[in-house]
Amino acid sequence: MYSSTFIFRAGQYDEAFHELDRRIAEVARSIPGYVSEETWENAGEGLIQNVYYWESEEALLQLIRHPVHVEAKAKQSRWLDGYRVIIARVIREYGDGRLVRQLHGHQ
Repeated sequence: MYSSTFIFRAGQYDEAFHELDRRIAEVARSIPGYVSEETWENAGEGLIQNVYYWESEEALLQLIRHPVHVEAKAKQSRWLDGYRVIIARVIREYGDGRLVRQLHGHQ
């Protein structure tokens, strides 16, 4: 499994931002190999993290290369006050069983 973590500091959002953000999420969820996603906020630092999980690197690359993602990357400076992306291979996942990752569309 792979994860892609998009960490950013919010700038000025407008309707175009929300529309593009919605389209990226729809594209990601439609790609075979998409597993799930999580969003985290660090209010103290003003940072937001969107973490997507993928069955394979190929699935992740489909999103990275998709025209909607390419458009968002080109326009990010209109809405964000900085960003970085972390691509990681997930070696293992474990816990006490009380926090089960929700698969999109599955329980």
